[in-house]
Amino acid sequence: MEQKTLKVERTYNAPISKVWNAITDKNEMKQWYFDLAEFKPEVGFKFEFMGGTEEKQYLHLCEVTEVVPEKKITYSWRYDGYDGNSYVTFELFEEGNNTRLQLTHRGLETFPDKDDFARSNFEQGWDYFMNTALKVFLED
Repeated sequence: MEQKTLKVERTYNAPISKVWNAITDKNEMKQWYFDLAEFKPEVGFKFEFMGGTEEKQYLHLCEVTEVVPEKKITYSWRYDGYDGNSYVTFELFEEGNNTRLQLTHRGLETFPDKDDFARSNFEQGWDYFMNTALKVFLED
């Protein structure tokens, strides 16, 4: 059964430039997202990080595939040693003094049928990052 694309949308009380920096500057990303050794918003840039639960950590392998400065960034998202590849896209829309961010994660159905890769885990993770962590980082 093919799963629908996961989408999370949130409007922040922050200008686009501030939101863009939060999702593309490794020093800002580590304050609300993952602590990446390196990150550049450049097509072809590869990065990796460890993530998962306390019981099981996975090496995430990612590559930036699309960049439109202050509008959109997409990167692949897969796991070392496992089948499947997905794509995460952050799109920014100016709404007066606010910024609407739409996150799309597609390709989740390509991952193994394993509890750790269950859609509900991605839903909970992105809900936390978008509605709690990034909101606090940008607005507090």
